[in-house]
Amino acid sequence: MSLVEIRNVVKRYHKGGETISPLDDVSLDIEAGDFVSLMGASGTGKSTLLNMIASIDRPDSGTIKVDGIEITRLSRTQLAHWRAENLGYIFQTHNLVPVLTAFENVELPLLLLPMNAAERRRRAETALRAVSLLDRASHYPGQLSGGQEQRVGIARAIVAHPKLIVADEPTGDLDPVTTEQILDLLQRLNGELGITMIMVTHDESAAAIANRRLHMTRGKLLEAPRQGLRSPVMQPHALADQ
Repeated sequence: MSLVEIRNVVKRYHKGGETISPLDDVSLDIEAGDFVSLMGASGTGKSTLLNMIASIDRPDSGTIKVDGIEITRLSRTQLAHWRAENLGYIFQTHNLVPVLTAFENVELPLLLLPMNAAERRRRAETALRAVSLLDRASHYPGQLSGGQEQRVGIARAIVAHPKLIVADEPTGDLDPVTTEQILDLLQRLNGELGITMIMVTHDESAAAIANRRLHMTRGKLLEAPRQGLRSPVMQPHALADQ
């Protein structure tokens, strides 16, 4: 069984008299340990698909399962618990709480879980160590560089040991040197810890670090050959068994 199973997902929006379909009968399997990049022009549905997988939005029809749980059937309360236990989200703009230290920002997701203070501290310190920022634990976001803020955001995403991490343009606001550092970090976390990752990006070089590259166009998915080849010919692909 795949970690993520998406079957025949449709999402439509109505704007004036026009119907927009960012997702049109999309099916996709993602295996545990995969690193998937998702590209596409603005408005083609890539962020919509990411938000469906993250259970932030619901499809009009179709199903999404993560580790056997059909998240499209969960209530709001059940989804909140599910996200806390199973999902890490890396934002483009870091989304750190400015009045909390790096340690407190990383610890925040753990407050939703049945966990004592000692275990929260251990996990937060381990996550900060994984992104090489334990020495900045007591610093506030305003005292950190953009790259350091993003690393805190990554530590926050991995602190609860999620089954899946989704990242929405995680290098979009960073300079080239810092971008390379963040991509190296994501690749290391995927390779060494086996964390399954799905990353939306507009950057071809960023997409190339993934072992699977998908492209959204007109609500449909195309897939490049595996192994992160840098100049693929995009081909239509039956991404999941029907």
